[in-house]
Amino acid sequence: MTAIKKNIDFEFTATEKQLLRAKGITLKSVSNFAIDEIATVVNASPQRAKTLSALFEFQSIPSVGIRFAHDLMLLGYYNLTSLKDKTGSDLLNDYEKAIGHRIDPCLEDQFRLIVHYANHPDSAKKWWDFTNERKAFRSNHGYPADRPA
Repeated sequence: MTAIKKNIDFEFTATEKQLLRAKGITLKSVSNFAIDEIATVVNASPQRAKTLSALFEFQSIPSVGIRFAHDLMLLGYYNLTSLKDKTGSDLLNDYEKAIGHRIDPCLEDQFRLIVHYANHPDSAKKWWDFTNERKAFRSNHGYPADRPA
């Protein structure tokens, strides 16, 4: 990735922050740790450590925030590698089914961005760079017949 954003929200608990301080570990340096190391350092379950790692990895992408990082985890994705063979349109379709209703179509641009970054980690694109691509795709292919109301 080209540049790491300065403001990444790990959502550390007060206890996790206290453990990091006691061990002299800065919040940002946690991003250099493997998932099992994160679990050890903050005394977290493997799932919690996986979540912390995903929060960093996803929010490192320009124009991706914590809410979208959680959206990706809701779909079962915890790293960019798992998104390499996906499509933004399929991710949006899966997301709408998971939450049970339609969402703003611009979120598909975010899904397209994250797939792009999974395959092109040095890219500088932002979500809005995918708007025309999404519009052209949906104009040609529409939405699934079982799309939530």
